[in-house]
Amino acid sequence: MLTVNIHDAKTQLSKLIAMAVNGQPFIIAKAGKPMVKVEAVDGVHASSPPLRGMGFLKGKMPPVPDDFDTMCADDINKMFYGDE
Repeated sequence: MLTVNIHDAKTQLSKLIAMAVNGQPFIIAKAGKPMVKVEAVDGVHASSPPLRGMGFLKGKMPPVPDDFDTMCADDINKMFYGDE
């Protein structure tokens, strides 16, 4: 298993994380003494699909009605002001 010192781990962190995600855990050492083992979290791999972003439900929701801003206005007014 690869062992790197803290300074090298700081300067090559992105590369080392990519290695861990691809199934190659590594050890970070301080003054030659192993301190921590870094490995990917269960279920996380480089080939995992990306998280969904904005717009992932596009086309799956019913359209917003044209009168959306005034829908139920009469009922809302009655709740606030009563039957006038």
